[in-house]
Amino acid sequence: MLFGIVTVVFLLFTALPGDPARLMLGQRADQSEVEMIRKDLGLDLPLSTQYFVYLNDLSPLSFYNHQDTESPYFFEPTEHGNSVLLSEGKATNIVLKAPYLRRSYQSQQTVVAIVTAALPGTAVLAVTAISIATIFGILFGIIGALYKGKWPDTLLMIFSIFGMSLPSFVAAILIMWVFAYLLGDVTGLQVTGSLYEIDEFDGKRLVLKNLILPAITLGVRPLAVFMQLTRNSMLEVLSMDYVRTATAKGLSFRTVVFKHALRNALNPVITAISGWLASLLAGAVFVEIVFGWKGLGLIMLNALNTYDLPVVMGCIILVAVIFVVINMLVDVLYGIFDPRVSVR
Repeated sequence: MLFGIVTVVFLLFTALPGDPARLMLGQRADQSEVEMIRKDLGLDLPLSTQYFVYLNDLSPLSFYNHQDTESPYFFEPTEHGNSVLLSEGKATNIVLKAPYLRRSYQSQQTVVAIVTAALPGTAVLAVTAISIATIFGILFGIIGALYKGKWPDTLLMIFSIFGMSLPSFVAAILIMWVFAYLLGDVTGLQVTGSLYEIDEFDGKRLVLKNLILPAITLGVRPLAVFMQLTRNSMLEVLSMDYVRTATAKGLSFRTVVFKHALRNALNPVITAISGWLASLLAGAVFVEIVFGWKGLGLIMLNALNTYDLPVVMGCIILVAVIFVVINMLVDVLYGIFDPRVSVR
């Protein structure tokens, strides 16, 4: 999956119009300078060669030519950071290194440094949003199942419909306008803000209240989805024979619901949580823009506006890796939450 994503990302962004060398130097740059930058970036090579060079940069197991320093096929491992020499040849060495995501066209910083600085903000926002959505989604889903057809279930279903149909950027504007602009004096919340703020006297300080509105906004849609999944799954499980048997044996209502029914009803919810967590990491762009939250989404949007392709490609590949890892962890969680599944 990762190999396919890397291939598609490379071909997609390589085919985009525009010359990165011109963007770095400006439209009035001398042609010789442009050609020098294109050679330095490997843009003068055939597309197939650029592709294999990119794979060599990304791969932890890489090759480099220690005799021909101008070889287009191999790059000095010091460019990638620390490396371990695995095999030494006459011309080509094999090294173990961290994946190299190239450098920004605009700032000349490594993409790894840019992403590392932005990822914690997005990760905190996404994890907080998915936590809110999971806790309240499962809770509301249980309430909806237990009060099926009654007014609590009806109200929760109306909320679920609005939550799933409302786009994130619309919800962000509405929530910001109501709770930060109209009720700002009461709530004490700001229109924009990030996890850390710079104070003249205290320096860099943590401001957790800035996390409240973006996290709620980002968590509204998955909350509605988790609530629907939990409700439907609980209704299905509660109608099974073993639940009726547990009730007939005299087990308490709480034991029947939380120990027997809920545990077996969580499989579709766990699957949805894994997909939504990765989606929130990638889809926080609009929320971060509206609330001025410094994270991966804002970095990606700025990179797109300035045609800074290595940064965009690095962000996409990072999100893809996170998505694959999360899906692997979900397979393990199945065996923990569902006794019918064994992990071997």
